[in-house]
Amino acid sequence: MNIRLPRKKAVDPIESGSLSDLAFLLIIYFIVIAGFNVNAGFLLNVPAKDSRRVVNTRDLLKLRLDASGAFSLDGRQLDLEAAELALTDAVTAKPNLTVLLSIDPECPWQQVVDAVAAAQRSKAENFSFRMEGGS
Repeated sequence: MNIRLPRKKAVDPIESGSLSDLAFLLIIYFIVIAGFNVNAGFLLNVPAKDSRRVVNTRDLLKLRLDASGAFSLDGRQLDLEAAELALTDAVTAKPNLTVLLSIDPECPWQQVVDAVAAAQRSKAENFSFRMEGGS
């Protein structure tokens, strides 16, 4: 007489394995095709060291940033909003305008960043800045 012990039914590996593999592949697929928004920061095209460019003085707007962080244009003091408005008006009037920002070495760094951002928002294509009294 043969005694048969009941055997456990084997779990089919295809049932659970394929779904987890599919989920893993879908996660990888969506990560790969997802467009990541990377903050590009300030994109400045820096000219070559030996290149020279002649700028007409009529196409030059000289903006100064003093030690307190205030802007001055043609001898009058401006705040950031007024300076940006003046930049936008000048660039609209003269598309080939070159903006020259002279920065006092004691000026707060955030004001310099705000000035560069204002120049970008005003669509000034030619922008230059320098530190006063530096070499």
